[in-house]
Amino acid sequence: MITAPESSWIAPFSGLSPRLFGKLVTALRRDGADAASKGRPWGLPLEDRVLLVVAYWRTNLTMRRLAPLFGVSKSAAGRIIDQLGPMLALRPRKRFRKDTVLIVDGTLVPTRDHSIAERSKNYRCSTNHQVVSMPTPGSSSWSAGRWQATATTARHGESGARDAVGTATMIADGGYPGTGLVMPHRRRKGEDLPAWKEAHNKSHKQVRARVEHAFARLKCWKTLRDCRLRGNGVHHAMLGIARLHNLNLGG
Repeated sequence: MITAPESSWIAPFSGLSPRLFGKLVTALRRDGADAASKGRPWGLPLEDRVLLVVAYWRTNLTMRRLAPLFGVSKSAAGRIIDQLGPMLALRPRKRFRKDTVLIVDGTLVPTRDHSIAERSKNYRCSTNHQVVSMPTPGSSSWSAGRWQATATTARHGESGARDAVGTATMIADGGYPGTGLVMPHRRRKGEDLPAWKEAHNKSHKQVRARVEHAFARLKCWKTLRDCRLRGNGVHHAMLGIARLHNLNLGG
C-alpha cells in the first residue's frame, strides 16, 4: 500500500524530495487543510491525502484503481481530490519588479467535461490555459486562467494573466495582436524584413522557448493529457502541478 511515511513513494508521484514534500504538507496544514470539521474524520493522515492527490495527477488512474493503492474507497478518494485540489493550487505572485520580463503562452488540455470545454484545433474537447513563465532557464511558471476556447492564444485578457502581472513587460508569439504584448515583427506580403528585425525575431524566439519548456515539464503529468476532472478541477490541477514544479525549482 502507498503511504507517505515510506519516503520511496514520494519522488515518483510528486517529483519532490521528502524534505520538500514535508515543506508542502506543513504549508497546507498552516492553511487549514487538516483542520477539524463536522462529520466523519478522514481515514488517511494529511500526508497520505496529499500524496493521493498528486498520484492521481501524475498517473491519471481511475478512482477504482487508485483508491485500493491507498486503502480507501473510490468515493473517499474522490472527496480527497475535491477537497485538497483547490488547496494545492498555486497562488500567483502579487508583485513584480518594475523591470521584470515575463513570457506568456497558451496550451490546450484535453478535458472530458464538455460543459467547460470546446472542440479545439486538435479535434478534441479541450480547455485553454495561459501559462506565464520567467525568461531564465529552469524558471518558475504558473497558470493564470482557464476558459472555453478553440485556440491556444484566444481571449488573453479574459484569462486574468494581464491583471495578475500588472505592469510587467510580457512577451508572446504572434497570436496576441491588440493585447499590448511584445510580439515578433510581422512580414507583410511581398516584403522582406530588414536584418535588424530578423535578428530581433530570432532573439525573441529563443527567449520565448522557455515557456515551451515549461509546457513540456507540466505535460509530464498525465492528467493534463486527458483530464477527467469536472468543473474547476482541471484548473486546480494545472495550478497545483505548477506549484509542485516551482517548489522543486526553488528548493
